Amino acid sequence: MTAMVTAVCSSEGHTFSKTVRQVVRLVAGIGVEGDAHAGTTVKHRSRVRRDPTQPNLRQVHLIHSELHDELRARGFDVGPGDMGENLTTRGVDLLSLPTRSVLRIGRQAVVEVTGLRNPCTQLDDFRPGLMAAVLDRDEQGRLVRKAGVMGVVVVGGEIRPGDPIRVELPDPPHLPLVPV
Repeated sequence: MTAMVTAVCSSEGHTFSKTVRQVVRLVAGIGVEGDAHAGTTVKHRSRVRRDPTQPNLRQVHLIHSELHDELRARGFDVGPGDMGENLTTRGVDLLSLPTRSVLRIGRQAVVEVTGLRNPCTQLDDFRPGLMAAVLDRDEQGRLVRKAGVMGVVVVGGEIRPGDPIRVELPDPPHLPLVPV
């Protein structure tokens, strides 16, 4: 299967879910143009309260559509943008990527993966039980966060559904993703 973008989403306000769009424009060092979380410093309210000068490592939120499939099979009505993601993908195992992996998306956009999205209780406000559904345990009993990955925009460009994604791994040693 070819790795690709299945949906693009943004929201001008600090809303939980984002609106599905025909196209979004990524801006280098900023994020998704017009999105409330775009900027060089943190925009997520909880992080702004802690330290508004922190660099924004969460400019773009990506979720794999395979998670949506899994959640729908478990009875959760979720679709693109519902959990706050900007880009919904298919055919990329986002959660297994090492930190600093590069995603070349469409004609020119480049996103560097910075870490995992740490699920929050807003998921339960959206759909009761959803937070527990996006958490799991691996064979060693370690917590697995399945709510997508975060990244920063290295090279801007327009992204549309159907755009291909190419993954480039960083030089070893590969560092596992941790919440950012």
